[in-house]
Amino acid sequence: MLATRATALFGIAAPIFAFSHAREVVAAVSRAGGMGIYGASTFSPERVDADLAWIAHHVDGKPFGVDVMIPLKSDGKGTGTDVRTLEAALEQSIPQGHRDFTESLLQRFGVPPLAEALPRPDDGRPGGPGWRSSWYEFRLGAVESGALMHVEIALRHPIALLVTALGPPPPDVRARARERGIRLGALVGSPHHAQQQVDAGVDLIIAQGTEAAAHTGDISTLVLVPEIVEAVAPVPVLAAGGIGSGAQLAAALALGAEGAWTGSIWLACAESDEPAAVVERLLAARSTDTLRSRCRTGKPLRQLRSEWSAAWEAPDAPPMLGMPSQHLLTAQAEERIQRHGRADLTTIPVGQVVGRMNRVQSAAQIVSSMVEDCESTLVRIRRISSNSNQETP
Repeated sequence: MLATRATALFGIAAPIFAFSHAREVVAAVSRAGGMGIYGASTFSPERVDADLAWIAHHVDGKPFGVDVMIPLKSDGKGTGTDVRTLEAALEQSIPQGHRDFTESLLQRFGVPPLAEALPRPDDGRPGGPGWRSSWYEFRLGAVESGALMHVEIALRHPIALLVTALGPPPPDVRARARERGIRLGALVGSPHHAQQQVDAGVDLIIAQGTEAAAHTGDISTLVLVPEIVEAVAPVPVLAAGGIGSGAQLAAALALGAEGAWTGSIWLACAESDEPAAVVERLLAARSTDTLRSRCRTGKPLRQLRSEWSAAWEAPDAPPMLGMPSQHLLTAQAEERIQRHGRADLTTIPVGQVVGRMNRVQSAAQIVSSMVEDCESTLVRIRRISSNSNQETP
């Protein structure tokens, strides 16, 4: 058994926190002794409500959490502008040359237009309708914040942890979470941001290194974790980025972390809802097959390399726009790519740990394997230390 302050904080058996958009993964990890974390920000509020109810019914009473993007402008005043107006204004500001380049790529790769009659799925992948609206609201302060609606919904369910990655949660959110006995967590990429979160009363810091999937900073996990552990002590810290085995979990514990926040390794597990073609790409990828590129959202996002990302990184490509304009520019193209089953072009956010993902296992098997491997690694380290002491004159 791996007992840390994180396991004691939530009453779980293993210090493994699993971020996933798939409700089946979240529930399976919690049942297996870790803690599933549902990624809500890419879904509609109705989908979030339904999924959280389903998870609560399928975790066998075990704790689970929710990850949301909480906008900094959360006083309800905003700009007096709704999301559709903001979207229209942003679309008008996108240079025609960028539009032409995007369309030329779709033609080059043979991606046909979408049939007008096809409904847009809210499939939860970065780029979906809910994800885009959250970013408009965060950046521009829209009146009706979908992100805050996610918080409202999350607080209706028996969650144990509420996590955000976009600055400290607002005071009203903190107070309401406290009333319900919900712990607060935050993803950070620097000691400075970690301290801001602690000053705001966050209970758990997730130190996310550059090896991680999706939006990350520039500091590696090995360097970042001990810096943040020292900066925010005694607040517990989870290590994130590049962790997919028990040995890597043991390394995180050795750095002073109380557990690991994992994400990529669940993309190809048996309970994942990723398309089969995407899973095949993930299983075939090496650790060197990822890059951080602004081509999808306008902000550096770690993803699998593809012909699409290579085209945007080429010298003849126009300069990438900032967030959220770059995402608005490419959102329909990404939708066309996904809807036509072009997994070879799909932007797949995944961390460098993808090189370890070479077979499909159940979530429970992954949790069990990580725990056993971590325990054996710690025994080996203790043996090394014992041998060193015996050899000391």
